[in-house]
Amino acid sequence: MPAARAGNISRSRSATIAADFAMVMMAFVVTMTHVCEVIKTLDIVGGAETLLIERLLAAPRRATRYTVACLSASDDSVQRLEAGGIDVVHMASYPRPLRLIGLAAAVRRLRPDVIHLHSPLPASLLRLTSFFSTPRPALISTAHGVRYRLPTMLLDRATGWLDTHTVAVSSQVARAFVTRGARNLSTRMHGVKVAEQRRRAREAGLVRREWNVPQSSFLIVHVANCRPEKRHELLLEAAAKVVNVSPRALFLLAGSGPLEGQIARRVAELGSDAVRFLGCVPRAARLIAAADLLVLSSANEGLPVVVMEALAAGVPVVSTAVGGVPELIEHGRNGYLTRPGDSDDLAERILGAMRPENHAWLREGARQSADLVDITRTAEWFERLYEEVRVP
Repeated sequence: MPAARAGNISRSRSATIAADFAMVMMAFVVTMTHVCEVIKTLDIVGGAETLLIERLLAAPRRATRYTVACLSASDDSVQRLEAGGIDVVHMASYPRPLRLIGLAAAVRRLRPDVIHLHSPLPASLLRLTSFFSTPRPALISTAHGVRYRLPTMLLDRATGWLDTHTVAVSSQVARAFVTRGARNLSTRMHGVKVAEQRRRAREAGLVRREWNVPQSSFLIVHVANCRPEKRHELLLEAAAKVVNVSPRALFLLAGSGPLEGQIARRVAELGSDAVRFLGCVPRAARLIAAADLLVLSSANEGLPVVVMEALAAGVPVVSTAVGGVPELIEHGRNGYLTRPGDSDDLAERILGAMRPENHAWLREGARQSADLVDITRTAEWFERLYEEVRVP
């Protein structure tokens, strides 16, 4: 065969292979499910925000691509998501009164196959605007808590019938008014990156030195947004009682929010070096993993991320028995549950967890609970759900 003819055949085959590859890739792109995850804000990374970011970063993304849409976002949140190949659309450049409308318009332009709603106020508007979209996307809502402000909750329930599927993060959330009348309700416990928390636990000594924690101290950590429902005053009452009994106890409080200044002043009034308020601590999971004990004093919760982060690191928990906490904490095995609003009970259980024989038992129970809170399983579960609800 002449060399020129052989070259032509070779180029022809190459062109055919390239064309076939392009067709396969086009078909793959067409069949991928585009999911738009909508949350009010990623400025202050609380429970719902952490669950969303960690789940997306753990998602297998075999046939799903993600966009996160929100009113505003911190640079750290945007960088983490974009480094994981996830687009972020936020309305920070809009005037504040127009951000919600801008968010609805941006999501409409994206034309996703599935819209996953994580915040009730944006959800109420997006359900209505999506109803008139062509093609109409499937709507999924995840309820992260048991209550919202009454007007928001009523608006959310008035439009909730438009959802294709509703997910509650705990069985108590599934029974609450926030999911009343929901179609196709599922309960799915979320989770955290267990392997990463275990790695952080191995670095506990470094973190404790960073925060000047003496080697002899029993480190008790409280991580929560500075909001009324977190009941910081209850925690501080209990902390004062604990440090009066045990000189080993050292409380570190981390969090930010509208009551931050008030909490800082209250801590200063205690006049004790054994109770410190740190304010906002980026990546507070490191602090939790370095603790001997996590304490939660909330009046209500959904499924607290901080409790899951503690169990993943093998750190026992003392918490008020609210929301989904009793689904994670087995009293006397991996922590203790206390009566909401009772500072005496909270202090007594903290002191009980500090006893060496109790603490060793609880820590082992926490380690054995880590598999319950593995985010990888939840990420795969949501990928299957997106495929099921996607409109053909």
